Amino acid sequence: MNFLRNLLAAIVGCLIAFGIMFVMFLILAALIGSGEDTVTIRENSVLEIQLQTPINDYVGMDESNPFAGLFNVNQGLDEILHAIQVAKEDNKIKGISLNNNVLMAGLSQTQAIRDALLDFGESGKFILAFGDFYTQKDYYLASAANEVFLNPVGAMDFKGLSTEVLFLKDLQEKTGVKMEVIRHGKYKSAVEPFLANEMSRDNRTQIKELLDALWQSMLTNISESRDISVEDLNHIADTLGTRTPKYAILSGLIDKELFYDEYESLIKEKIGVDTAEDINYIPLADYIRTANKININGGRDKIAVIYAQGEIWYGEGGSDVIGQGIINDALKKAREDEEVKAIVLRINSPGGSALASDIIWREIEITKQSKPVVVSMGDVAASGGYYIAAGADKIFAEPTTITGSIGVFGTIPNISGLAENIGVNAEQVGTNKNSVEYSLFEPMNDNFRNNVQEGIETTYETFLDRVAKGRGITMAQADSVAQGRVWSGVDAKRLGLVDELGGLDEAIAAAAKMVDLENYGIKKLPKYKSDFEKLMEDMGGATSKSKETIIREEIGAEAYTILKEIRSAMENKGIQARMPFTLNIK
Repeated sequence: MNFLRNLLAAIVGCLIAFGIMFVMFLILAALIGSGEDTVTIRENSVLEIQLQTPINDYVGMDESNPFAGLFNVNQGLDEILHAIQVAKEDNKIKGISLNNNVLMAGLSQTQAIRDALLDFGESGKFILAFGDFYTQKDYYLASAANEVFLNPVGAMDFKGLSTEVLFLKDLQEKTGVKMEVIRHGKYKSAVEPFLANEMSRDNRTQIKELLDALWQSMLTNISESRDISVEDLNHIADTLGTRTPKYAILSGLIDKELFYDEYESLIKEKIGVDTAEDINYIPLADYIRTANKININGGRDKIAVIYAQGEIWYGEGGSDVIGQGIINDALKKAREDEEVKAIVLRINSPGGSALASDIIWREIEITKQSKPVVVSMGDVAASGGYYIAAGADKIFAEPTTITGSIGVFGTIPNISGLAENIGVNAEQVGTNKNSVEYSLFEPMNDNFRNNVQEGIETTYETFLDRVAKGRGITMAQADSVAQGRVWSGVDAKRLGLVDELGGLDEAIAAAAKMVDLENYGIKKLPKYKSDFEKLMEDMGGATSKSKETIIREEIGAEAYTILKEIRSAMENKGIQARMPFTLNIK
């Protein structure tokens, strides 16, 4: 017995020792790596852009944090755009190579990178794009290049935008697990999959019109770059006119078929080096480390850019979840910082908790009393995302931004059918008439439903009031563009829900103009802990992430997406101001 106890103690001791050694190794590697913040850029260098990892508007790591790069795979849109801007003025960078991207970015993020490439091209430097295959989003980005090349045995997708919505009514009936739904807004179809087996006419209308608007924006940009009319581009899409490389060339969307070695020979010719020499590629990730040391905007006065990205949940929040804690703290810091003269709130959110949204809205109202607040909308700023934007002094959206969705709903899980099927009976005891107002194991009664509906209606009226006062319109006018309807940035501008079309740079420039600033720096908030630090603080969180990965690998990506949708619905607490559906546009 003593032998087994000692053996077990020895094994545990070894595991702990190995764990400590591993952590120390990571810390040492981080400290060593922190001293290599820049990359040597040689003459005749080519910036190589391969965007094959997820892109956030903002990663938010403190640059002085030695653990910032550990385990963090996401790229920051802000850093990508800054690096391209720095490269434009870098005499050692002769051009850009866009190489076979499998772009993991939203449509507005893609447009922002595309705009940065077009600006880079004004320097006279070349931009070339090569792909073994192009998705539609890949090609949208690549179309900013001077020339676009495709592998002779490659493929290109250009057929128009589409999306898919899953309906779960039959699943609920078969399992006995259902979502009780209370809503306001005829377009508030986030809950429609729980109520029906097919798409309503109103929902189909809004999705079709939204996709049409986004596609039109893409085609307009491609038309300008490729000198092909929008009508011809639609004809190419309708006839699958890029289904082979030869057809893609005939359509005018691709310039030439090239193998990769031929593509590199062309680059060598562009930069004037011998064909036997290697091209000095500078990967974007490496160049970002150099570019981050260069301030394009300078000055003691600052414009604070506060990033709000992810779903809105009541609580502290983090790098991929908006909580009133972290956002309000950032607003307060910017408000009380004497160097900060104006604030830009960058929103990329489908919404979420109505309560948290209103708490953030209130903090913006307080902040506006001392400093102007301008909103810049990213891929999505809808429902709760629009709620927190509504009171800003000025709102900017990209043409491809998805916004609006002014409406609220509540979903409450109920398993009374399942409980009956498996022989479970729950009995409740309470002190007062409404002390046991709702049970997961009993059908929802009319009294409880009426109480929740009253809360939904009150929240919707409050939402409309925030929009009406923020946009300077009547409640009736706000209601006419609300009802949960989603809009593109172009339509939102037409309807008065946003003030201007433009990206983050335009929003920052407008904020600076409001306070008469010509020279200013940028202060980004909030700052997040690195994944390594969070791992050390909460080993349980790391275990949870690994389980997510295992489940996704075992059941497949599509089934995992369905599982996430159901789990998200089950976890919603309180009244929701959320996007009416999850859009996976392809």
